[in-house]
Amino acid sequence: MTPTRVDHLAIAARFAAAPHEWPVAARFNPARRWYHRLAAEPDHEVWLLTWLPGQGTDLHDHGGSAGALHVVSGELTEDSVDTGGRVTARRLSEGVGRRFGAHHIHRIANLSSRPAVSVHAYGPALTSMTRYRLTSAGPEPLVVERAGAQW
Repeated sequence: MTPTRVDHLAIAARFAAAPHEWPVAARFNPARRWYHRLAAEPDHEVWLLTWLPGQGTDLHDHGGSAGALHVVSGELTEDSVDTGGRVTARRLSEGVGRRFGAHHIHRIANLSSRPAVSVHAYGPALTSMTRYRLTSAGPEPLVVERAGAQW
């Protein structure tokens, strides 16, 4: 039997379209991004994230999990980095989402003047994330964080 392919973008979009069904309301934290896991299933998990202007992530991967993100409100900028260190910037506005593979390295930031809310789906569930720095030779791993220990 062939495994069923999970459409992470469809899952993220479905959750984004139904904020009245979220177990918590989106919150904003001026000190750092706020996040809350909305769902945990055997083949995926879903997270709600909020971003005040200027908040963002560092360069990271998702520990071998594929996924997608969908912008519920506001606008986010994603910088994707390939293995050669080339950076591609993409603006994601309200209602826009995108898929990414299991080896995707990126950083996301709210570079706008308005708060943003996004929904992220990952499969399998996140167990680790590697943080990187960008060098002339490409992305260089700095630290591996473990679910349940660092987040």
